[in-house]
Amino acid sequence: MFRKVLIANRGEIAVTVIRACREMGIRTVAVCSEADKLALHSQLADECVCIGPDASKDSYLNMQAILSACLTTGAEAIHPGFGFLSENPVFARLCQKCQIKFIGPTAQIMEQMGNKANARKTAEQAGMPIIPGSAGVLLHIAEAKKEAAKIGYPVLIKASAGGGGRGMRVANSEEELAGAFQMAKTEAKACFGDDEVYMEKLVIQPRHIEIQLLCDEYGHVVHLGDRDCSIQRRNQKIIEEASSPFMTEELRMQMGEAAVSLARRIGYTGVGTIEFLVDAERRFYFMEMNTRIQVEHPISEAITQINIVQEQIRVAAGELLRFSQRDIVFRGHAIECRINAEDPEHDFRPCPGTIHTLHMPGGQGVRIDSAIYQGYTIPPFYDSLLAKVIVWAPTRDEAIIRMRRTLMEFLIVGVKTNIDFHLAILREPDFLRGSYDNTYLAQKKELLLPSKPAEA
Repeated sequence: MFRKVLIANRGEIAVTVIRACREMGIRTVAVCSEADKLALHSQLADECVCIGPDASKDSYLNMQAILSACLTTGAEAIHPGFGFLSENPVFARLCQKCQIKFIGPTAQIMEQMGNKANARKTAEQAGMPIIPGSAGVLLHIAEAKKEAAKIGYPVLIKASAGGGGRGMRVANSEEELAGAFQMAKTEAKACFGDDEVYMEKLVIQPRHIEIQLLCDEYGHVVHLGDRDCSIQRRNQKIIEEASSPFMTEELRMQMGEAAVSLARRIGYTGVGTIEFLVDAERRFYFMEMNTRIQVEHPISEAITQINIVQEQIRVAAGELLRFSQRDIVFRGHAIECRINAEDPEHDFRPCPGTIHTLHMPGGQGVRIDSAIYQGYTIPPFYDSLLAKVIVWAPTRDEAIIRMRRTLMEFLIVGVKTNIDFHLAILREPDFLRGSYDNTYLAQKKELLLPSKPAEA
């Protein structure tokens, strides 16, 4: 097992990894930008190294500075968290060159599956149903027009190196295609340093269902159930559930087996997630694979009682998986709400600032993953995520009630948040019935400005 791990990230995921390491007896090294010197992750780790100025490109994306911090402090491994360098094969290769263990899949697997266009090809070759789309990346608008004519509108332009809803644009007609194509490329370049894009047919009113995988270096693969991530705003996940209220046991088994089969076929190691779109007839299509830990992994932990981050570290250290598929039992229902510093009344614009008063909720079945504290100043340079609120209960109805109660106890004074927005969703009849899809929030515009105080 590693003696010391460097966490190449910030915010709540850095705190989560630090906690997982500490419980395993592993010392930790945090890295921080100038803006994050007083951040919680910087204070909780055993050591902290400032790696650059405020901007991500000069700090959390600065490979040389991160590797230098790792070598200087004697850390044997790097946990990349999510975002930043977590799916960057160049960084993974540099780690290997420096004899530092990258806690994630190999660079080769990242290129094969982390690149969305390549992943589509791999899944299709494995016999998995895929959404109709381009055979590979589209370099020019002329290629895009030809593919769109073949596929049929509406189409979705997607960043090959993308994730988190970035670098995605819809084109409903040829007139919209050029603008969507260019905007997707521009955003992809800004977010991922790679402007390659590909095209898919836009599936109407789909559910976004993903399967959590855990794989060791010896060919053992298990899945930890499904998550429903269909409550999205501008392709950004807002609320996730495990397990999905839309799934049948038969479909859950089919999708789980398909995900495991694909991971085993490509020799995947570590933690990964295969994301599917499921249409109204419950036909599922491979969408992409995330070759990293996911923001929403805690709800899978809640229904399986498996610490995914700790297992990720164990398999990276060369250990065998400690359980088989038959050992994994799914219990109860879990929900996660992402609490952001944003203003729902003004198009959800980010709201950095200082937290003057803070009260974190608690109670049975409640977990808060966060890096904020009273007096903390939220910098304007990074993602606006403040906290993930995770609840577990024996049934979905009980989990919804528990989440309402929990959110009503969550007090943040000093910055605007989307807590009331979440409460509005949790009262809405279609959500209560589990009757929603990826277009749900776009159709429920009245939820953006709740007109009455939230009630449990």
